[in-house]
Amino acid sequence: MNRTEFIIATAIVLFVAFCMGWFANWLVHRFIRVSGSDVGELERMAQELHEAEETRDQAITYLQQREAELTNQLSQAEAELSATMDGLREARHEAEELRNALEGSRA
Repeated sequence: MNRTEFIIATAIVLFVAFCMGWFANWLVHRFIRVSGSDVGELERMAQELHEAEETRDQAITYLQQREAELTNQLSQAEAELSATMDGLREARHEAEELRNALEGSRA
């Protein structure tokens, strides 16, 4: 094999390697290429996800406000109950004192 044949053989091998690389690149890009409809669907899904997150945030805010309102109402009801129980205790004590005084005056 002389010099010219070696150069031609090397050129052919390099050209075949280039063609195989180009074909492999084309094949890979052909299979992983994203179509326009897929991009549109991804954008739509991203928009729906964003809207769902906003709705979730609004629901969380509403629930926190509602919980604060109910906690406040519960505190007020407990305070009223405590005041009522104190009043009832005092009324029972006064009623017992009046009964004792009435029984003492009879005897």
